[in-house]
Amino acid sequence: MGESSTKPVPPSPLFDEPWRQIGEKQETLDYVNNYRPHIEDQQLRILLHGAVGAGKSSFINSVLSVLRGRMCVEALTDNTSQGCFTKEYTTYKIQKGSPETFYPFVLNDIMGLSKDKGVLVDDIKLAFKGHVKDDYRFNPESKLSAGDTFYNEAPTANDRVHVLVCVVPADTLPFMSDEVKKKIRDVRVEASRLGIPQVAVLTKVDLACPEVRKDLKNVYRSKKLKEMMEQFSSDVGIPVNCIFPVKNYHEKINFNDDVDSLILSALKHIIDFGDDFINRRIHNVYH
Repeated sequence: MGESSTKPVPPSPLFDEPWRQIGEKQETLDYVNNYRPHIEDQQLRILLHGAVGAGKSSFINSVLSVLRGRMCVEALTDNTSQGCFTKEYTTYKIQKGSPETFYPFVLNDIMGLSKDKGVLVDDIKLAFKGHVKDDYRFNPESKLSAGDTFYNEAPTANDRVHVLVCVVPADTLPFMSDEVKKKIRDVRVEASRLGIPQVAVLTKVDLACPEVRKDLKNVYRSKKLKEMMEQFSSDVGIPVNCIFPVKNYHEKINFNDDVDSLILSALKHIIDFGDDFINRRIHNVYH
């Protein structure tokens, strides 16, 4: 008898069912639109950091686009990977309705982390405490010092960071250097010391997994992406339930409900974590 020519069937790259559920787009959008901090005039500050080219500015533009209902490019981006495009500390307020009305949260963009020439971890630590003024141009050689024009000597509660978001590119994550991972861990340790909650946003998921490229609804069925999130969690210490995969609007000019849903899901959890931090600070002040 001849040998059977039947080849073993390779395992599916997808789970049978999604391992995480996300809310309906409109429901999540309503939640974000209705969010109000408990303190009057309180502003929730969201600081984004991550490796050079991770997609921080694209994520900011994506959030602005989804909330404003039109494509926005307020945070300038670069389609090359040669160095860090963002050089300055920039706060993005999001218009809500009339030109004088804004959402009660802001997004801060900073220079990216790199093996040698990126933003200094010490400058990120200063930003946590509200000591960095808008338009400060980061210097990879020396940190911002007291007495400098852009050093905020007396930060208010609104100047301080309430939630830290580490933006990570899924397509190049397996090649992230140990030096950059160490810097991410160092930033996380300081944020933890100050009680600041941390979230990770995994961008470019469609470039990291062919099944997700075919259909973005596979993002929580992809075995590859789940393994990637678990490995990153192990490397830097951010729990898997605080890591959110997204696809940014960096090439499309029309909206897509699946893209919107992932962005809004990540934003909702970022707001929740930041709001919990604000409420803890209030509790500690009055008790």
